[in-house]
Amino acid sequence: QVRLVESGGGLVQAGGSLRLSCVASGSIYRINAMAWYRQISGKQRELVASITSGSTTTYADSVKGRFTISRDNVKVYLQMNSLKPEDTAVYYCNLKGGPAGTLGNYWGQGTQVTVSS
Repeated sequence: QVRLVESGGGLVQAGGSLRLSCVASGSIYRINAMAWYRQISGKQRELVASITSGSTTTYADSVKGRFTISRDNVKVYLQMNSLKPEDTAVYYCNLKGGPAGTLGNYWGQGTQVTVSS
């Protein structure tokens, strides 16, 4: 019903920048929040940044001051600056909302970000 497609991942040197994009499509009546999570192989998926329908943003302590989340209707972006090798992970787009009368939790397929030292 709801599809999320991420783009923008890749390989970058430490100190560099990347911008991730995610586009939502399908039966979207309401979006409560959109977010970016990341997962390192063998570890739990963790929240990187989120933005609510009221534009309130939240960031993981590890990315504060370096990453910026923004949203434009059904698109959400993650501007990542001053990247570090420990930022290497698969990044997933998340949407909370969905069709009328529902509150779903939807995920994209993920995009790999690799930061070389």
